[in-house]
Amino acid sequence: MGRRRAPVALQSAGAMGGFIGGSAWAMTRDIAEGYLLVTERTFQRMSRPDLDQLTFEIDRHLREVRGEQPSLDDIPALQRRNRKIQRLNSAMVVVRSYKQKRRG
Repeated sequence: MGRRRAPVALQSAGAMGGFIGGSAWAMTRDIAEGYLLVTERTFQRMSRPDLDQLTFEIDRHLREVRGEQPSLDDIPALQRRNRKIQRLNSAMVVVRSYKQKRRG
């Protein structure tokens, strides 16, 4: 006999939500820490409001990280901060590019 399949509603990603990690905040945190690498494929299953919310959270987290000013003598802390800023900036560029392509 053939295999049984789950109902279509359970197979789609939309039923589970579009954010990796559960929320836009958690996904943004994972991006900043380097646990999640972002590509355009990351956003394929996200709706327009989800992408807007993720953009908002990335921007907010960027402001928080930029507000943290470690001592100029603490080179490892400065490097960590700069890596977070770089990851978040690149994620923002990828999100905006994906939104632009999706529009057109």
